[in-house]
Amino acid sequence: MNKIIFVLPFLILSSFFVKAQSDQTGIRASLNLSNLYVDEVNDENTKPGFAVGIYFRKGISEQVSIQPEINYSLKGSQINYDNFFSGSGKYRYNLSYIEIPVLANIHVGENLYFSAGPYAATLIAAKVKDVDGDGSINSVEEYDRDDFNTFDYGVAAGVGFDFTGGTAGVRYNYGLNNVAPDDRGLDNGKNSVLQFFLGFDF
Repeated sequence: MNKIIFVLPFLILSSFFVKAQSDQTGIRASLNLSNLYVDEVNDENTKPGFAVGIYFRKGISEQVSIQPEINYSLKGSQINYDNFFSGSGKYRYNLSYIEIPVLANIHVGENLYFSAGPYAATLIAAKVKDVDGDGSINSVEEYDRDDFNTFDYGVAAGVGFDFTGGTAGVRYNYGLNNVAPDDRGLDNGKNSVLQFFLGFDF
C-alpha cells in the first residue's frame, strides 16, 4: 500500500505533464461489465456500470504513443439470491473509484492500435443495493470507505480504433489488490472489468 500511495501522486503529475505536451486530448466514456474474482471470474456475478474521464495521448514515434487518463469508474459485483422469505433478487456491490491508467499504445496501420499498461485507483464510495426480481430497489446501504482497501492497482490491456475526431474500442482491467479485508464478505475478491469505450477529441 505504501508503494501505491507513492505511485498515485506521481501518475497524476505525469498525466498533467503529458497533457501540456499531448498530441490529443479528449473525453471518454465506457460501459463497464465488472466482477470480483478470486481464482477465476464467475460470469453470473457480472454487474453493469460505467466510466467517464479525460485522456491525453502523446506520440513518441510513428508506431508508439503514451496515453495517461483520469477516470471516474463504477465497478463491483452482484450476488443473486432466491429464497422463500425474501424471494428472488440480487445484491449489487457498487464501488466507485478515481482511476489513473498509463497506457502504451502500439499503432498498426493508420487506425488500429493495441494498448497495455498499469493503473492505480482510489476508492471514493462503496454502496450495496438490494434489488428484487422485478428491478425494484429494496434498500441501499452505504459503507464506510475505510472498511475497504482504499487503494487499488492492476494492469489494463485492450484494442482500439481511431476515427476522425475520436477513438473507440475494448479494454480489460485486471486488479491485483484485494477490494476489502476478509470480514467484508467479499472473499478476497479483486476487480475485473471489461470496458467498451468511446472517446472524442477536444
